[in-house]
Amino acid sequence: MENLRDLERSLDPYPFYAQMREAAQVFRGERAGLWHVFRYDDVQRVLSDYEAFSSHQPRDEQSETGALFAASLINTDPPRHRQLRSLVSQAFTPRAVDALGPRIEAITGELLDQVAPAGSTDLVEALAYPLPVIVIAELMGIPAGDRDRFKKWSDAVVQTAGPERVRQGGAGAQGADHREMVGYFLAMIEERRRDPGPDLISALLAAEIDGQQLTVPELIGFCALLLVAGNETTTNLIGNAVLAFSGTPGTTERLRAEPDLLPQAIEEVLRYRSPVHAMYRTAVADVELGGQRIPAGDSLVAWIGSANHDARHFERPEEFDVDRGHIRHLAFGQGVHFCLGAPLARLETRIALQAVLARLPGLAVAPDARLERMESPIIFGVKQLPVIWQT
Repeated sequence: MENLRDLERSLDPYPFYAQMREAAQVFRGERAGLWHVFRYDDVQRVLSDYEAFSSHQPRDEQSETGALFAASLINTDPPRHRQLRSLVSQAFTPRAVDALGPRIEAITGELLDQVAPAGSTDLVEALAYPLPVIVIAELMGIPAGDRDRFKKWSDAVVQTAGPERVRQGGAGAQGADHREMVGYFLAMIEERRRDPGPDLISALLAAEIDGQQLTVPELIGFCALLLVAGNETTTNLIGNAVLAFSGTPGTTERLRAEPDLLPQAIEEVLRYRSPVHAMYRTAVADVELGGQRIPAGDSLVAWIGSANHDARHFERPEEFDVDRGHIRHLAFGQGVHFCLGAPLARLETRIALQAVLARLPGLAVAPDARLERMESPIIFGVKQLPVIWQT
């Protein structure tokens, strides 16, 4: 555990999580000095109790990624967090998201048209990545020709997130990608100042909090957060769903026969293979957690992927079960930082999986597939997902 990179390369971290929940539910890594939290109740508290566990990273622990998000929703606490969240919440209400349904269906159909006759593809490249990127780019008013840059920038952010990476040497080669992204959004913001449009960036420029407009760092933070959160979670949720369905005999066939089960199955995917496995917090004051005293100013890693497999809250947690029913998973966070884009991620995933099940009969992971986990301390998913189906 002293080398977090070993864990984040694993496609099966769950045996380790189970061991830690029993042997060391809260412990401090000696090399990096981070506290690691593994049980559901403790993770839930760290994520929801913002008065004890702040989302703000100390400045000396911020990588370029941390600095990028310093003024954004993800790195602020109430009351500023509530003010910032209110500015974009209207774009992600269930009603606003539902209105995107026809467009999401159209994009999904166009993407599958390109591969359906072939009988095989990399599902990440063909669908799971481009679908959410196109959707969020259109919401932000990003030109279609610029979308290809998003993947590189987004991957750079999730690879270098969190204080652990700062202590391991910072962003390294990803620094150039961060600077390129910031430069791009600065230019986009200035363009929208001159020529506003019906997009989120223009809306943020016009928005005011107590008579004050957003600062440039806050605008940049919003743009970066929308880019990353708008595609990384959904990309990996789609891929993780196909892996879970394929790895549980009879599930794909049953969901094709009973499509009404799909929303429930997606919730089980969110628990079983959570696309976000960890989040970071900082202790505001000395606090006791899991029998350990955590000093003020220390950073913590709340292991969502472990919490969602805690047998104290889920029966047979290592089984994927579409009949599990109501699932109180923590995949979208908890409390004031509950993922603003959760309704959009759920809708995109449901539409994508409905189309995949209907149009790619016999879908299965290719027998010779060599799956490799994307490197990130927080995101859980595969870089490629080779699949086959009947034509």
